[in-house]
Amino acid sequence: MTTAEAAPAEVDVAIIGAGMAGTTLATLLGNAGRKVALIDPHRVHHDEFRAEKIGMQQMQLFKKLGLDKMLMPLVTPFTDIHVFRLGQFFACEKKWEYAFSYGALINGLRDALPPQVPLTVGKVTEVSTGPDRQRLVLADGSVINARLLVVATGYSEAVRRAIGVERIELSKAHSLSMGFDLAISPREFAYQSINCFGKRAKDRVAYITIFPIGNKMRANMFVYRTVAEQWTRDFRANPQKMLCELMPEISARCGNFEVASPVEVRQVNLTTTAGHRRDGVVFIGDAFWTTCPTPGVGIGRVMIDVDQLHSVHIPRWLETPGMAADKISTFYDDPVKVASDEGGMRASIYAKRITTETGLEWRARRLRNNTARRLMIISRKVRHLGPRRAPGIA
Repeated sequence: MTTAEAAPAEVDVAIIGAGMAGTTLATLLGNAGRKVALIDPHRVHHDEFRAEKIGMQQMQLFKKLGLDKMLMPLVTPFTDIHVFRLGQFFACEKKWEYAFSYGALINGLRDALPPQVPLTVGKVTEVSTGPDRQRLVLADGSVINARLLVVATGYSEAVRRAIGVERIELSKAHSLSMGFDLAISPREFAYQSINCFGKRAKDRVAYITIFPIGNKMRANMFVYRTVAEQWTRDFRANPQKMLCELMPEISARCGNFEVASPVEVRQVNLTTTAGHRRDGVVFIGDAFWTTCPTPGVGIGRVMIDVDQLHSVHIPRWLETPGMAADKISTFYDDPVKVASDEGGMRASIYAKRITTETGLEWRARRLRNNTARRLMIISRKVRHLGPRRAPGIA
């Protein structure tokens, strides 16, 4: 019997997209005894510049879901983040963070899929959705029937368009993420990790964060620029020169910003979705709502989607016949999900405005914030000098 003539696979849940959202959701559902089809065009996720670091709050979400043991072998943990603001050392933050290469992380998560959830490698060419059954046809002719379809395709538009769901841009070219390796090694680097924030609104630089991934030091820089700007072209051509000019206060600690790889860039748009309340299909993660990576809320928001779906909604939906739009809408109206999405969007918009806006209100806010920071820097210096002066006091 050829593939095209094979009987359709029958599953509880079909998930299109084996990225962070799709793979973790498939793992959780499979471990809970659900019959799941996880579909992606590629067995091995390609190298891609995406998220490269999460904090303790996000790791706690993975731990809550029982996924931390899968994740820990794939990340580089570190603490002691030295923060520079206003051109000066500001604070040493004692908190755990975890760095990774996105492609390697996704491939590691795929390799750890439970045996009952194999990855189906194939391109979805036809999608039919309805209040009872969802039908997928792959390029090789094989058919998958499911009670529920989950679209976790990230920024990809093909499946969304096939279903008839529209992406709405709220802020086009909102920010630019830049990633590159430094020539200095973690052993030679002055600190475990550095965050250095931009000093002037006209630079439109949010911050640069430098951290270890394995045996290399990696830099992620977040700016409010576009790929087409001359500034961006100049930065890609000579990042060392521009970084030493922008952040001379930390250049020596970074090996004078000698860069050991090409500069990768990713333009970020803030988007929402329209036409998604429909029978049989649910959109999650960046396939539904995209925020800016600058405030560091993206992976946490994705994993809240996964948590609410696997622990609350999908079990309830599968208890009763049918998969009509009123069922699906309970996920989109979930107050935990709504707060996560809307909070991420607010943080994304605020981070840009507090960095770049030149109106009176925003200049006053920056002045207030920077005055408080200068006072904290002065206070720290006074405390540091106090014990050294004490022996000379009469």
